[in-house]
Amino acid sequence: MKQIGIFFGTETGTTRLVAKKLQKKLGDDIAAKPVNVNRITGADLMQYDALILGTPSYGEGDIPGRHVGCLESNWAEFLATLDKPDFSGKRIAFFGLGAQERYSERFASSLFALYKVFKDWGAEIVGEWPNEGYAFQHSAALVDGRFVGLIIDQRTQGMHTDERLDAWIAQVKPLLAEKLT
Repeated sequence: MKQIGIFFGTETGTTRLVAKKLQKKLGDDIAAKPVNVNRITGADLMQYDALILGTPSYGEGDIPGRHVGCLESNWAEFLATLDKPDFSGKRIAFFGLGAQERYSERFASSLFALYKVFKDWGAEIVGEWPNEGYAFQHSAALVDGRFVGLIIDQRTQGMHTDERLDAWIAQVKPLLAEKLT
């Protein structure tokens, strides 16, 4: 049975918790257990035609990794192991974490850096998200007025996490499920 692969990078564990919530809401029948990118190889990722990728926001809008102060390997270290893979034919939805009050000038900007890598590698991207309901100065993750994926601010808007996950899943689940046939 084909499934949606869920992979994440994390520094404090919050991205992991959101990935686990996503998988539970999607269900075991179509969503694989989430896996930290510091525990996988490129082949682990490439086996899926439908993916959900999650990232914390770290640094100044950089892809999270040791070079921006992460204590453990993260997306930067994993991506460095790949040699320009071909993601054409793969459909990816992204989610990112951010703290809009603490990092208002670069809110969830790391999501755009990750999105750009996979878009440049030929992936079809789904799951853009409206910016209404957030208060921030700037985010690189905004393209044409919408976020390139779901944004979760667990620190200051944790009370909205479940409703945002439910609305986003309703949007991306049918699009990702098309790749499971």
